[in-house]
Amino acid sequence: MGNLYTLREGVGITQKAVPKVMPPAPTKAVRQTPKSEPEPVDDKGTTMRTLVIEDNPKMAAAIAQGLKEQGYAVDVFHTGFEGEEAAVLSPYDVLILDLMLPDRDGLDICRALRRRGVKTPVLILSAISATSDKVAGLNAGADDYLAKPFEFEELIARVRALLRRGQATEAAVLRVGDVELDLAKRCVKRGGQTIQLTNKEFALLEYFMRKADRVLTRTQIGEHVWDLNFDPSSNVIDVYVSMLRRKIDKGFDKPLIHTIIGTGYMFSLNKP
Repeated sequence: MGNLYTLREGVGITQKAVPKVMPPAPTKAVRQTPKSEPEPVDDKGTTMRTLVIEDNPKMAAAIAQGLKEQGYAVDVFHTGFEGEEAAVLSPYDVLILDLMLPDRDGLDICRALRRRGVKTPVLILSAISATSDKVAGLNAGADDYLAKPFEFEELIARVRALLRRGQATEAAVLRVGDVELDLAKRCVKRGGQTIQLTNKEFALLEYFMRKADRVLTRTQIGEHVWDLNFDPSSNVIDVYVSMLRRKIDKGFDKPLIHTIIGTGYMFSLNKP
């Protein structure tokens, strides 16, 4: 994003001339070809699925908006019980958890998730920053603790660190065959040739490369690259895969994006 964002309780993102951000309303994907997509940008960040449990609507909307600008798929819940069930029922890569929720304590949610076998990395957000509170959060099963108010760039950096920690062997550049995807520079190359991708195409390719040699259903792709409001009956995934295939495979001897009839897609050096 480039700019520093300060997030404060009851205020949200503050900087000059920031438009008012409202929590996104659930919508269903439309069965049509996307008309346009923003040009590729050099913003840093990875495209992973993030769950935000935060009861302050302005704070939640600010965090979600900032994460989406970085290319993340984001789901937001304002109560602990709803957030916990979402974390159990759906696969998330990172969970951002507020401690002071209206219906229950964030520490109880963290403990409950660990008891229920949820291993998603948890980043706690709290206005309480005493050492004893941080220790309590980490002992409850959290992986990191960030005190409010905070700079948004620090939040993004901590999220990236949690993703790296969960995949210790992963470098800043993903490689499958002759395809290289630089997570920091938001740059993609195949055979040394730079390929320009839109934000959503980059997100789709990143997910494919992280799950190389695995069959991915349209539902899995939709939930990770889009969000919970994705309509599995829509053809938007097929449209984006087709656009990505033209850029990644066209002109190269060996195709990497394979259609698994009746199921979904696979990104692999070997034809399934």
